[in-house]
Amino acid sequence: MAPKTRTPILLESLIPIIILIIFLSINVWIFSDDSSYGANQVALIIAAAVAGLIAIRLGHTWKSILEGIVDSISSAMSAMLILLIIGALAGTWMISGIVPAMIYFGLEVLSPTIFLFAACIVSAVVSIATGSSWTTAATIGVALMGIGGAMGISEGVVAGAIISGAYFGDKMSPLSDTTNLAPAMAGTELFTHIRYMFYTTGPSIAISLLIFLIWGFTLDANAGVDDVAVVQSAISSKFNINLWLFLVPLAVVVMIVKKVPAIPALLLGSLLGALFALVFQPDIVMSITGSSGFSGKSAYEGIMRAVYGDISIVTGNESVDELLSSSGMKGMLNTIWLIITAMIFGGVMERAGFLKRIADAIIGFANSVGSLVASTAATCFVFNVTASDQYIAIVVPGRMYSQTYRDRGLAPENLSRTLEDSGTVTSVLVPWNTCGAYQSGVLGVATLTYLPFCFFNIISPFMTILFAYLNIKIRKLDKKQEEKVMA
Repeated sequence: MAPKTRTPILLESLIPIIILIIFLSINVWIFSDDSSYGANQVALIIAAAVAGLIAIRLGHTWKSILEGIVDSISSAMSAMLILLIIGALAGTWMISGIVPAMIYFGLEVLSPTIFLFAACIVSAVVSIATGSSWTTAATIGVALMGIGGAMGISEGVVAGAIISGAYFGDKMSPLSDTTNLAPAMAGTELFTHIRYMFYTTGPSIAISLLIFLIWGFTLDANAGVDDVAVVQSAISSKFNINLWLFLVPLAVVVMIVKKVPAIPALLLGSLLGALFALVFQPDIVMSITGSSGFSGKSAYEGIMRAVYGDISIVTGNESVDELLSSSGMKGMLNTIWLIITAMIFGGVMERAGFLKRIADAIIGFANSVGSLVASTAATCFVFNVTASDQYIAIVVPGRMYSQTYRDRGLAPENLSRTLEDSGTVTSVLVPWNTCGAYQSGVLGVATLTYLPFCFFNIISPFMTILFAYLNIKIRKLDKKQEEKVMA
């Protein structure tokens, strides 16, 4: 006979989240940008323990709670495997010259007369190539800030253009951790999420680029080209830059369009990157091992190091050196750690009925698809403000609303898109959020100074809400998905 359990009241359901927010706030205060590298994971475990104690008090058994944790982690297993493969892909694409080539040709569009427009595009290209808005800001972003300053353009506007492009690329890149995290929380596939997200992301970046283009033509910009040439020269001095390198990402794009599953598509992309590294960049592969001559042993060692560990290509330009580095599979372990602890917390909260109770209280005011999406977007932003971490702003709302979207016959990609359109992009607009603090520190511009000019980040959440209210591209559950939910 199953033990009798009591339905939690709203306060009981909120206590673990309140505890979590308190610890996350303390972590940001003490650890600042490093809070996501261990402290937040511990906070999630503590909050999960508190949730577990309350769940036991409500009549749940430890066995039942553990089953909830295991089920929750299992649901994110695919995303964690993808992250490991993405780490390998990032390494092989770096040493093969694919990522450097994307950066090199991306800088070609930079023109003094359309600087803001071009800065946004360059940042987007680099962010798509690296999968990281943080890396983009710390490398190309810093260079663009210097160029913009030399042209006499307001630092807030330049930073806004950089951040807008960087977060567009971060959202649309399969290499991005948040782009993998959002579909994992919602219960959809990576490439399905990316394709569906473009419906709202495309118009948002188009409007942003139009604003920057019009703004740019009002400026008198005649300098800064030399700085771009320095970056390109540093890249070309180490890599054999050519258009053949783009065959690999093109192959991955074709596989995405053909709906090849993410794991085999990305694995093949990683292997092709290793092959192209041996063909086009043998000197780079040898430099990783410190070997002076090419040999089968050194080639194998160089490829393996790029796949699993830290590599850095030394050009003599410190900013470019930071850009031309990768951490391979090892670099993804912290994100996987975060996902596991987040799923532990989500598993306890879900099994005890806490997430459902909180969601029911909010959803009681959401009578339409538009109001449901608006509630989700608002929840993500609130967590960015209170929890000060973009990962938490994706994980917790994702677990809170996933069942509700299904109950209303909405495909999970509606939720994953909303999580990214509101959770990922608004994190950088909050001064005390880890993203806001990081971007402000790296670019040397106060958060509130660049905030009004981050047009993409401001437009995105409103765009996803607008699409929901107008019932544009709101996908319903198909029969297979409905059967899966019922099962």
